[in-house]
Amino acid sequence: MKKLTRGKVEFIGYAARAAAHEKTGKLMPYVIQNVYILVAPALFAASIYMTLGRVVRAVCGEQYSIIPAKWLTKLFVTGDVASFVIQGGAAGLMVTGSHAKVGQALIILGLVVQVVSFALFGVTAAIFFKRMSALPTRESYTAGVSWKRILVMLFVCSALIFVRSIFRVVEYAMGVDGYLLTHEWTLYVFDSLLMWIVMVVFFWQYPSHLSAKVSDSEAQTYYHSHLRVPSEEGNATTKMASSESVWSVARS
Repeated sequence: MKKLTRGKVEFIGYAARAAAHEKTGKLMPYVIQNVYILVAPALFAASIYMTLGRVVRAVCGEQYSIIPAKWLTKLFVTGDVASFVIQGGAAGLMVTGSHAKVGQALIILGLVVQVVSFALFGVTAAIFFKRMSALPTRESYTAGVSWKRILVMLFVCSALIFVRSIFRVVEYAMGVDGYLLTHEWTLYVFDSLLMWIVMVVFFWQYPSHLSAKVSDSEAQTYYHSHLRVPSEEGNATTKMASSESVWSVARS
C-alpha cells in the first residue's frame, strides 16, 4: 500500500501535466505536475532504504553492514528527506520569475543529495551482499527471508532511480532552454519509464514476507541440510558461522 501511495503521487503529477496541456495560462496545474513528478522518486527511495534495514535485521547480519543497523535506515532516510524538502521547495520557486534561478540551483542541489545518497547506499548494500554470501548466518536460511532476491530487487530499483536522478541533474543544469527541458520525450524515457519499471520490480519482489518466521528447529534443519561438508573422518560436519569467522569476513 505504501508503494501504491508513491505511485499515486506520480499519477497525480502526470494527470496535472495532461491538464496543463490545455490550460497553459493557469499556474496551478503546472505547479502540481512540476512538484509531484520531481519529488515522487524521493518517496520511492525511502522505501528502498528502509527495506535494506529490514533485511539486515531479519537475517541477523548486523555485523556485515559497514553502517550500524540502528543508523542504517535513519541515515539514508534523513538524506532522502533533505532531498525531498529541497526539491519540493525549489520546485515552487521555479514558477516565480524573480526566484527561478534560485529554484533551479536548489533543485540541482536536492538531486545531487539524492545521487550521493544512492551511491553510498549502493556501496553499503553491495558490501553487505558480498559478506553475507561469503558466510551466511543461520537466519539467512529461514524460509521466510529471501534476502538475495530482495537485495537484487533493491539493486535494480536503486540503479534505475540513480539514472533518473542523473538525468534530472543534467536536465536542470542545461537550463530552461536546454535540449532536455525543451523536448518532452526525454522526460518520458528517462523519468516516467524508469519509475514505472521501479514500481513493477518492487511489486514483483515486495518484501512483505520479511516479518514471516519459522521455528528455530525448522531454520536449523534447513541450514544444516544446505551447509554440510565432509570431515577428515568421513562424517558430515556442519559449517556454522562462528563469531570469529563472521568477524574475519566482516573485516575483509
